[in-house]
Amino acid sequence: MTEDQIEQFALARLRELGYAYQHGPGIAHDGEHPERASYEQVLLLERLRAAVRRINPRIPAAAQEEAVKQVARIASPELLVNNEVFHRMLTEGVKVDYQQDGNTRGDLVWLVDFANPANNDLLVVNQYTVVENGKNKRPDVLLFVNGLPLVLMELKNAADEKASIRSAYKQVETYKETIPGLFTYNCVVVISDGLEAKAGTVSSGFSRYMSWKTSDGKVEASPLVGQLETLIVGMLNKETLLDLVRHFIVFERSKKEDPKTGVNTITTVKKIAAYHQYYAVNRAVASTLRATGHKAAPTTTTGDVPLMVESPESYGVPGVSKQAAGDRKGGVVWHTQGSGKSLSMVFYTGKVVLALDNPTIVVITDRNDLDDQLFDTFAASCNCCGRNPCRPRTATT
Repeated sequence: MTEDQIEQFALARLRELGYAYQHGPGIAHDGEHPERASYEQVLLLERLRAAVRRINPRIPAAAQEEAVKQVARIASPELLVNNEVFHRMLTEGVKVDYQQDGNTRGDLVWLVDFANPANNDLLVVNQYTVVENGKNKRPDVLLFVNGLPLVLMELKNAADEKASIRSAYKQVETYKETIPGLFTYNCVVVISDGLEAKAGTVSSGFSRYMSWKTSDGKVEASPLVGQLETLIVGMLNKETLLDLVRHFIVFERSKKEDPKTGVNTITTVKKIAAYHQYYAVNRAVASTLRATGHKAAPTTTTGDVPLMVESPESYGVPGVSKQAAGDRKGGVVWHTQGSGKSLSMVFYTGKVVLALDNPTIVVITDRNDLDDQLFDTFAASCNCCGRNPCRPRTATT
């Protein structure tokens, strides 16, 4: 099996999931069907403009174009700062002002229709050349949503002793140094050697890349099915991918003090949910909706949030007959040590806050050190919850 065969396999699976396909050289500025003004341009701007018009029909054209320009001109010296700025635009909308009836009105322009995944333009491109500061690189596969390169896949050949999954990771690190502009818009990085396949973010160390072990969230994939196929089908289908992007990515900040100088430094790490966190949280949200008698918030084409959970009416606790809606019995998620309980709580909170129209979420712990840990995690990941957490001044037993 060659690297090209692995690439073609990935492209075929993605096309089966509904992605359109273009060969990178063909849509370059000097290609047969150009969609870029130059190799320096990483966005497919006409696709982005078309999507913005389609998703935001009530926003004036000038404001739509201003939103596109804001996305295209993100330009901090720091890669992760740029990435976080874009992620906020992607998940919270791009802020614009325009005149209406003689008054200045503020509004949001949405880049992706999270509520209706089918209303988005999904494209997979291979061999997409990017030139930045005179350096030329060509990532294997990019997944574009509305002209935005949200997913990068770097593939190696497992039959080559020098081309392991770790070498795929090292290649991504090289891309980050030489063409950082591409990573302004990245949400997920996938590395694979055809046998193993793992996903992470722009700030993930190699050990933090994780496998996606199920294609449907119900049973673990057979070891006879390749990890790359499971990851593509289970994680990169349009519904799951957009749900992950909207609800399951956090930028976690931590502060460290140098014991010698006393200087504090703040470090930001971008984290994405592992497969077990993703499915557990969505089941927990579904159970909560059923228990409270609520249905999913109505969705529109203006960026409102889809829940991507099982129907509250049909959800039942394993081993128990279907429970009545509104019975106030939400259920339990069981975790093992080190499985990411704190972040699962953050993801759950962020999603249920939207689903239940801004409820109050109370987190109860039985140890002071656990209370500190949970509060720190919520405080460090407030972008996912949409607000800052607070602690009660007194405790009751």
